[in-house]
Amino acid sequence: MPVAQSLTADKPVVAGPPVCHTRVLGIGSYLPEKVLTNHDLAKMVDTSDEWIVQRTGIRSRHIAAEGKRTSDLATRAAEA
Repeated sequence: MPVAQSLTADKPVVAGPPVCHTRVLGIGSYLPEKVLTNHDLAKMVDTSDEWIVQRTGIRSRHIAAEGKRTSDLATRAAEA
């Protein structure tokens, strides 16, 4: 077992494996309704669908509504 230096005593502390008592009770997902495609993006900036797909593999992305936070999306996912 690894030995760690004690900050409060002169004796070394034996460090064991961390104890973790957790379990996954469920999973969920949520995607915002608004979809932005590469073609939409190409209208805003100098790029193309082909350029984006070739470099990233991305064809579209979901965009959260104005004022929505990550916690709002997580709540919807938890409700699924």
